[in-house]
Amino acid sequence: MKLTPAFYEALINEVRQVAREEIMPRFRNLETTQIDSKTTPDDLVTIADKRSEERLTEAIGRLLPGAAVVGEEAVSDDPSRLSLIEREDICVIVDPVDGTWNYANGLATFGVIIAVTYKGESVFGLLYDPVLDDWICAEKGTGSRFETGAGQTRKISSLEGPGLLTGMVPLYLLSPDQRQAVSERLSEFNRLNSLRCSCHEYRLVSQGRIGFCLAANLKPWDHAAGALIVEEAGGAAQLITGERYRPTMSEGMLLTAASPQMMEDALSRLRPALQV
Repeated sequence: MKLTPAFYEALINEVRQVAREEIMPRFRNLETTQIDSKTTPDDLVTIADKRSEERLTEAIGRLLPGAAVVGEEAVSDDPSRLSLIEREDICVIVDPVDGTWNYANGLATFGVIIAVTYKGESVFGLLYDPVLDDWICAEKGTGSRFETGAGQTRKISSLEGPGLLTGMVPLYLLSPDQRQAVSERLSEFNRLNSLRCSCHEYRLVSQGRIGFCLAANLKPWDHAAGALIVEEAGGAAQLITGERYRPTMSEGMLLTAASPQMMEDALSRLRPALQV
């Protein structure tokens, strides 16, 4: 199977099935032995993350033989796998449970993120919500759409929002100096939040529900799909320093915004605070 609408449909169906069988049965039902930490005590991984990634990796190998798969948990075990995004023509990037801290603590703000890249560029993105069985997806050049398991589908636009300077800023991931500087400029924003879940933050930006989203690191499983979906919905995505974002990047901060004007407004306030 090639990178066709039929493949993307089959991939979404696999994500939905894995979510039904591996993620949702364990939600608010995890034993302490099924939760572990990685880099820090609050950087969590659960049995649902591991089992979902294993099954999605197997499914991708069956649907798209020869494609490279870069999963968050596989990279945690072997960081060299990250280079596959740049080395291989076709790569599928998998975040099996995005927002694991929320998931492990019983908060229903988590999702599955899938991105497909061709020669290092995102060509498909999926932001799936297992709780309500709906998703936002985009194929490059075709716009973004909202779909449900019940068969509903509609085009979405990030330009239809209220245009408020409201956004997501992960203060806990910034340096102490950057946190202080952003805090001193809070009065310049309508509201700043953080969901600890890239999947739902990008869903909000792509529908114009919030104005912007700042990412303090460039893990591709968090951002490759969301940046594409926001752009296809009419928004903008770039590094704080001005470079165009690509999934192969590993350094810098990514800003996505519901419109080009919102990008300018957010940058004018965030750049001085972040000292870039």
